[in-house]
Amino acid sequence: MKRITMFLAMLMLVRLGMAQNEETTVCHTSSTDKFAMFASSKEFNMEHRTPRLYVHVSLAGGEMIKFKCADGTEANGFLLKSKKPSNKWIFVFQEWWGLNDNIKRQSEDLYNDVGDVNVLALDMYDGNVASDRETAGKYMQAFKQDRGDQIVKGALEYVGEGAKVGTVGWCFGGGQSLLAALNAGKQASACVMYYGMPVEDVAKLKTLNCEVLNIWGTKDKWINKDVMDKFEKNMKDAGRKLTIKPYDADHGFANPSNPMGAFNEEAYKDAYKNTVAFFKAHL
Repeated sequence: MKRITMFLAMLMLVRLGMAQNEETTVCHTSSTDKFAMFASSKEFNMEHRTPRLYVHVSLAGGEMIKFKCADGTEANGFLLKSKKPSNKWIFVFQEWWGLNDNIKRQSEDLYNDVGDVNVLALDMYDGNVASDRETAGKYMQAFKQDRGDQIVKGALEYVGEGAKVGTVGWCFGGGQSLLAALNAGKQASACVMYYGMPVEDVAKLKTLNCEVLNIWGTKDKWINKDVMDKFEKNMKDAGRKLTIKPYDADHGFANPSNPMGAFNEEAYKDAYKNTVAFFKAHL
């Protein structure tokens, strides 16, 4: 009987230790890794409808460029240069599909409507672009944040130390927008996140040099109220300013290339208006 009691006690300790290790792993999972875990969910994948075919023809002279990263590799971006010299820049971050023509169009819209600004859409997948949800999920799961940081730092080197940098992204790119603002340090002037996974580390958020505009859909099952409430609390604890714009819409509502039903035109127009106003105020 004594041996059985000791065995049960040991078993409970082992289970407790496993639970603590599991909790520690979840708590310390990065925002990028959390989005990668979403990509392994069939339900999350099904939330992303196949985008409508769109071919972007730039009317503002936008072009694909290459720039050097600190590790000696090259990265790609879609560049729109200001008509007159400007130290204002917006870095644009793709959805999980990659740097496709929809993102190029979004970049050009911002270029035209913010005005007196350079726009650089960063290719975080190094040339890979998905047109179906299965491939997009694989690309997002394969993405390494170390590589993403190298791309952002290379872009910062490309624009120069005197540049004021704003960031914006959607879905996967929403989280990348916040991470890029953190990487930009004192150069960061504005950060816009569309339904992106936020950084939870309050110590890291304390290093943020700019205000954040957080746009999300209240019907989103993934970037949901619990996630957003925690982000609001963490930003408050970090002493950083956060403007929150929730919409009665689902994940991906601000992607005009989404089929009708997934794309919410009314919410998109209001969110975009707020995005342009935010950049004009802070850049």
